[in-house]
Amino acid sequence: MDNENKMLEAELRLEDLELPEDLRALSYAQCRRISKEIRSILVRTISKNGGHLASNLGTVELTLALHRVFDSPQDKLIWDVGHQCYTHKLLTGRLREFRTIRKEGGISGFPKPAESPHDACISGHSSTSISMACGIAEAMRQQGDPHYAVAVIGDGALTGGLAWEGLNNGGKKKLQNLIVVLNDNNMSISGSVGALAGYLRSIRESEDYVKTKQALERKLRNTPAVGTPAIKVLKKTKDSLKRVVMKQATMFEQMGFVYLGPVDGHNQAELEEVLRTAKCYHAPVFVHVKTVKGKGYVPAEMNPSQFHGVSKFDIMTGNPEVSGDDSYSAEFGQELTRLANEDERICAITAAMEYGTGLQYFEAEHPERFYDVGIAEQHAVTFAAGLASQGRIPVFAVYSTFLQRSYDQLIHDVAIGGLHVVLAIDRAGIVGEDGETHQGTFDVPMLTSIPGTTIYSPACYEELRMCLRRAIHEDAGLVAVRYPRGNASKMTFPRDEHNADYAYTECGSDVLLISYGRVYQAVWEAHTTCAKSGYQTSLLKLTKIFPFAEELVEKALGYKTVIFFEESSGFGGISTIFGSLLSQYGFGGRYVRVSADCFLKQASVDALLEKAELSAHAVCRYVYAYGTKS
Repeated sequence: MDNENKMLEAELRLEDLELPEDLRALSYAQCRRISKEIRSILVRTISKNGGHLASNLGTVELTLALHRVFDSPQDKLIWDVGHQCYTHKLLTGRLREFRTIRKEGGISGFPKPAESPHDACISGHSSTSISMACGIAEAMRQQGDPHYAVAVIGDGALTGGLAWEGLNNGGKKKLQNLIVVLNDNNMSISGSVGALAGYLRSIRESEDYVKTKQALERKLRNTPAVGTPAIKVLKKTKDSLKRVVMKQATMFEQMGFVYLGPVDGHNQAELEEVLRTAKCYHAPVFVHVKTVKGKGYVPAEMNPSQFHGVSKFDIMTGNPEVSGDDSYSAEFGQELTRLANEDERICAITAAMEYGTGLQYFEAEHPERFYDVGIAEQHAVTFAAGLASQGRIPVFAVYSTFLQRSYDQLIHDVAIGGLHVVLAIDRAGIVGEDGETHQGTFDVPMLTSIPGTTIYSPACYEELRMCLRRAIHEDAGLVAVRYPRGNASKMTFPRDEHNADYAYTECGSDVLLISYGRVYQAVWEAHTTCAKSGYQTSLLKLTKIFPFAEELVEKALGYKTVIFFEESSGFGGISTIFGSLLSQYGFGGRYVRVSADCFLKQASVDALLEKAELSAHAVCRYVYAYGTKS
């Protein structure tokens, strides 16, 4: 490259391009320059905003290749899980807005069609992309649309059962415009586990096939007259060549897909070559791409799990601003480990969230009773049921938002048989910047609909430990202990040492405030603030939130106003159940239910609690509106 071209490459920046159209005109050297700039933007922005770093750093070249080979938005790019779409957003007109990612009023950390026509669908949970792509590809076929549906899925998400249902149907249907791209970084959040991980490893170790084929094609292209016809013959004999080198057909071919790969996910030329080849087959194609999670930022490459989803961090050291040691997750993991030291029946299960749920402590001391089943919540619940049927005590630690996928198993495999399975529901309630797909506001209505279920919602670490012990040793059937993301408030509030189910504080008021979990801290703060202004309130804090003793309803009957604050969807929630019982008991006063009854977009937890009227300030407003000054 001469000096002038070097200067042009050095000066080229994303802001100079019309995106994504101008990407196709770039040289590979310019692509390398753009990739470096993108990684710099990702690290700088996520260090301030938090978000998913390692997965995005690993897919920069792949995203560039997809936009250079395909024609978005006519070709549909479907991202799975969706949190690796940051580069896609940078390349589709959201460069200037990118500094607002995951911020209130800013762009989402996940694909969102309302935000851009380049986002084919909403995607915040894993393993959905192939089924979605199958539907899109079939709709295109029916309408005579020649474009492609491209599902980009990670090896961790490929452990989900829905992904295999999509593969099975996509291959059987022989959709000519369906392409599945496997982003194989050998690293889901807690590491790829199980037979699939071993199978993919065996394919990765069979690169001789790809190297042989590419070298032969390059040689033939340089052979005048003979080259092009010979390449066509080579493509027809692809299966024979593959079996000679790899000794077997791949599982994906047996499901009806043309298999291409594995290829280097950081080699721009190889990526684009294999994607163009995929387009030529006019059949379901499975493209296997190898990437490095955290590529280009040493702390993320060294600790991809730590940098999967991060809060703010220092760029130079990679150290996060807030340690995860002081959190409900860590307290849960440590207490479960202590309990397991005393009872060998206790087993711990996670769905690829060992570190996120605090189970690393349990795994370190009891590896023989620790199970990471991959991104497979349905399997996790039924696996737990199997353990319980044989006298084990399984504890499944899972984020509230992901528990939603296992509803049928909770009913059919656990509850109907009365099996004792404990759910440790992490990230219950509002989680903040991850937005609508990740807020944990639906586990309570889901679980209250299942007969025989017991639910606890502790408001501090001490209650968490107490609830976990009771769930394991004192209760039967399906039992859930739900707790929020982050750490507990240092605020102290009255607790009834003789009654672990609830605490009732009677203050001679005509207003009763009811709540549970994290929001009770806001209620207690508002109670003390309003008292200083002469507004007295009585308090009822639920710890065992379902089923609750009907004596609590009787206590509430003596008040003129009862206000229930609930960090959950109220439809089917505890506040709705409590209100229904009040009505049955003939309550003649005013009943107010305050809950999170909508899909909450990304913002800080504090901002969302204020929006849902669940903050201390909001509680005060209700007290001033409905209370009487003494």
